[in-house]
Amino acid sequence: MTRSSRMVALAAGTAMLALQSAPAVAEGTNAGTSIRNTATIDYRVGGVNQTAVTASDTFSVDRKVNFVISRVPDVTTTVVPGQSGAVIAFDVTNLSNDTIDLALAAAQASGDNFDADNVTIFVGAANSTFNGTQNQTNLIDEIAEDATVRVFVVSNIPINRRNADVANLTLSATARSGNTPGAQGGVITTTTGPDTDDVETVLADGAGPDDGVRDGIVTARGSYTVTAATLAVNKASRVVSDPINNTADPKAIPGALVEYCIAVSNAAGSAEASNVIVTDVLPADLTYVGAFGIWVDGALDGSGNCTGGVAGGSIAARSISAPLSDVAAGQTRTVYFRATIN
Repeated sequence: MTRSSRMVALAAGTAMLALQSAPAVAEGTNAGTSIRNTATIDYRVGGVNQTAVTASDTFSVDRKVNFVISRVPDVTTTVVPGQSGAVIAFDVTNLSNDTIDLALAAAQASGDNFDADNVTIFVGAANSTFNGTQNQTNLIDEIAEDATVRVFVVSNIPINRRNADVANLTLSATARSGNTPGAQGGVITTTTGPDTDDVETVLADGAGPDDGVRDGIVTARGSYTVTAATLAVNKASRVVSDPINNTADPKAIPGALVEYCIAVSNAAGSAEASNVIVTDVLPADLTYVGAFGIWVDGALDGSGNCTGGVAGGSIAARSISAPLSDVAAGQTRTVYFRATIN
C-alpha cells in the first residue's frame, strides 16, 4: 500500500469513527434557531469583474413537540394487602427540540379489581430508585430536549384485597410551555395556518393507551398485582371417651374427654402466610387438659382428625394461643388440644 493510499484509508477510518461516536439528538436543531442562507452572483461586463450581487434568506426553526413515557420495568408491581408506599416507576423523555414543561396526573384505569388509595406522584433523576426524598409534584419543570426524568406513582393498597387482584393506573403528561423556571407554562397547541417567519409549533406525539395522536398528551399504564395468603380455617371436635362408655362409642356427657382440631389451610397459588397464631378461648363448661397439652404444626388424617405435630402453644385465663410455622401455598397445618366437659 502506498503512503497516499494509507492516508486515504486512515482518513476513511477516522471519518467512520467520527460518525460512530457522534452524539444522537432527538429532534435536531433547537426551536427558535435562526438559519440564514446567502446566494452570491458573480459576473463580468466587457471582461471586467463586477461587484457581486447577493440575496439572503433567514427563517427561524419551528418547535416540534414530542415526548414519550415508558414503564420501568415493563411489568406489574407486586404488592401485599395493606402495603403503604407501593411504587410504579416510569421514564419520561423529552424528544422535542425545545425545553418544555410537562403537567402530570395519575388516574385509576378500568378493567381491574380495585382502586389504589392515596395516589401521589414524585419526580426524580434519571435511573433513580424511589427512596422518599424525591420531589412530590404534578409538574416536570423545564425538562430539556433529549432529557429523561424518572416519575414515581406511589400508592397504598387496601387491606381487604385478595391474591391476584390487580389495580391499573394511568400516568399522563400534558405539554406546556417552558422557559419560566418554577412556573407552569400554558398548554402547548399546534400552530394553525400557513407558515410564517415566527417560531411556530407542531405537536408530534403519538397515541397512547388513554390519549390520541398529536394532542400534546402522552399516557402510559402501570399496575399493582396483589400477592396474598388465602387462608381457610376449619374447627372440629370429637369425643375421645366418656365415664360410662369409655372409648366404645363415647358420648358428649359430663366428664367426657373432647379433642378439638383446628386446621389452617392456604390455597394453591397464594403467598406464604407467616406469623400465624391460632387463638381459642375455652367456654366455662370445659376444663383444659394440661396433661395432654397443645400440639401444633400437625396434619389431618384420612378421617379429618388432627395428628402429628410438636408440643407448643400456651394457655392463660382460658385463652389458648398456638403459633404455627409459615403456611405455604397448598399446605395445611393443625392445632389440637383436649378438654373435659364439666
